[in-house]
Amino acid sequence: MSEATPEKISEKMPEKMSKEISEIGTGEAALAETPSAGTSSTQTASESSDAATADGEVAVETQVVVEPKIDALGRAYATGKRKNAIARVWIKPGRGVITVNGREETVYFARPVLRMILRQPLIAAARDGQFDVVATVSGGGLSGQAGAVRHGLSKALLYYEPGLRPVLKRNGFLTRDSRVVERKKYGRAKARRSFQFSKR
Repeated sequence: MSEATPEKISEKMPEKMSKEISEIGTGEAALAETPSAGTSSTQTASESSDAATADGEVAVETQVVVEPKIDALGRAYATGKRKNAIARVWIKPGRGVITVNGREETVYFARPVLRMILRQPLIAAARDGQFDVVATVSGGGLSGQAGAVRHGLSKALLYYEPGLRPVLKRNGFLTRDSRVVERKKYGRAKARRSFQFSKR
């Protein structure tokens, strides 16, 4: 019996079948060249893990220690606002003397409630009597000015000691109180008050 060589088999095969076989051969070659789905998924997983590691490293690097903002004279400065009052506040280590517009706090803020408002950040941070405070405040009334000084004092404490942020933030001292006087509306006596009604 004669052996069947590839040449003889190709001669006996119809042309259509030989074309299909050649196409299958080229497809297998293409598959061999391209990586399998499993390897690609493995590569992407390793790449994503590398990216996650890189992100983790970046997250660690972004946790930078906040430096205190202290000027050449050893003071921290901040601006505080409340209603229409604006206060500029400087703090430095001292005996706890508070000066507002060149006067002592007991003279400028005669009402005890206003002095209590002013000292709230120092008491909450356990720094009462450790800092001298100098403030200049303008605009608004005494209540708004006391709130403005408190806001500025809180921010100045934060700049001097960044570690006090959780305590001050928890008590709401770093948030600017956005409540202001509501504007008057036309057709009304005030913001909400209507004119007196007259039946006749």
